[in-house]
Amino acid sequence: MTHTTKWLLCWTPRLLGIAHAIFISVFALDVFSERLPFWRMMLALVVHLVPTFVLVAILLLAWRWPWVGGVGFTALGMLYIWFLTLRFARFHWDYLALIGGPAFLIGGLFLANWLWRRELRSSL
Repeated sequence: MTHTTKWLLCWTPRLLGIAHAIFISVFALDVFSERLPFWRMMLALVVHLVPTFVLVAILLLAWRWPWVGGVGFTALGMLYIWFLTLRFARFHWDYLALIGGPAFLIGGLFLANWLWRRELRSSL
């Protein structure tokens, strides 16, 4: 494994995890379009940011223990598919591709990082 491959395998899931958390948090901004009093709007914002908080918590744990990121992001992807099938009568592949797909990709990259951790630590 080359140095560049090791570097990419180490940092790609972390950077994609940050980007995914930012992407998910953008959906919370819709609370500002509602006509709510200030404190109710802040409460709604916090409630809408709960998925982002979960992503960030898993990402923080995965920074030290990559297997947590692999299991956590994969579980979040499966949980999203489950919620998606419960909410809609017909399956929306575009929703799955935009929100669930990156979770599975990041989870797989964290699992690969964990599997090759000895090789990665020897040269980084």
